[in-house]
Amino acid sequence: MPKRLILLLLFLLGFANVAVVAQPAAPGAFDTKAAQAFMIEASTGTILLAKNEDQLISPASLAKLMTLDVVFDAVGRGEINLDTEYPVSENAWRTGGAPSRASTMFAALKSRIRVGDLIQGIAVQQANDACIVLAEGMSISEREFARRMTARAREIGMSRSTFTNSTGLPDANDPNGGGRVSAREMVMLAQDLQENHPDLYKYFGQADFTWNKIYQRNKNPMLLLNIGVDGLGLGFAEGEGFSIVASIQRDGRRLFLALGGLKSDKERIEETRRVLEWGLSNFKSQRIFADGEVIGNASVYGGAASTVGLQAKIPVDVYVPTETPDRLSARIVYRWPLTAPVAAGYEAGTLRVFLGARLVRELPLYTKESVGQGTLGRRAFDALMELTESLLFSWLWDRPLPT
Repeated sequence: MPKRLILLLLFLLGFANVAVVAQPAAPGAFDTKAAQAFMIEASTGTILLAKNEDQLISPASLAKLMTLDVVFDAVGRGEINLDTEYPVSENAWRTGGAPSRASTMFAALKSRIRVGDLIQGIAVQQANDACIVLAEGMSISEREFARRMTARAREIGMSRSTFTNSTGLPDANDPNGGGRVSAREMVMLAQDLQENHPDLYKYFGQADFTWNKIYQRNKNPMLLLNIGVDGLGLGFAEGEGFSIVASIQRDGRRLFLALGGLKSDKERIEETRRVLEWGLSNFKSQRIFADGEVIGNASVYGGAASTVGLQAKIPVDVYVPTETPDRLSARIVYRWPLTAPVAAGYEAGTLRVFLGARLVRELPLYTKESVGQGTLGRRAFDALMELTESLLFSWLWDRPLPT
């Protein structure tokens, strides 16, 4: 049997793992009272905690974070600026303002308000009226703005989340009651807000805000704990419980966290603090591949070389438990065969890093160098090999390795 075919068999059977570190297994894993949870370390993207992280739930008031992401993006692109003014319609005043007896910045009917003030009304007070004013001002209707929210979600990688209004209030016209999100994708949203809009993200940590001579403190109780939390939002949905999206920065480390399905506001505060403190005190950074290091090789068909090195564009670090961590391993997944010519820097695969059986980090791999076309004889031989492999193993093509 040709050597390449033997290597292919080993690859398809799952022996293409890249061993990194072998360590003893950890005792019982950390758990949370939350029904859904997802937490990552920001600089590496390492997943520290995952529990029902892809289960779809109501966004409730966490939908306001997506409203702000749309607004932040529009400001960043110059579509609007902080001094742009929008009118307060009767709908915004009655649905989200003082008559609603819900979170509000007490926007006066028929007044005009700066975008900068509306942003603070949402970030500090979770103001429903501010959300509706922005939605109606930036789109022909709040319903149309909600479509823009969902489209923006797709742009930043939130492939499943949907939104039906700017506030997260129950929506009688939506069978799900007002859109659906997951803990994993709310962390994606938090990352986008903090990493891509730092000049506007600061409003989430603002202690208070006065509008129309009315003084209000920030509604996020996590800020009062003085543990490093600087955002982002709270939610509550009937039948689904209390939720939160939080970010904390301490000693040069930032964590993003989303929790859902908690039983009370008190439990939400206590559990958020407990999970964040655990994440900050029980992990350390570990480099597993250096900058520019070849992590593995991919087969090239019809090329001057039979393989090409794969590497990440950055050093590969992960956060691992400080005591008795599970076995750390890495696995390369790529769509084969690569056909020559192959350019240097081509995104050819993915590196998946596991802690025990749990996926903790995933990042793209790129070809280290270019591979030109081989000789006519080499191309003919590789074409025959490719045909043979396609007949024998086509049922496995384009499938990732077992995880």
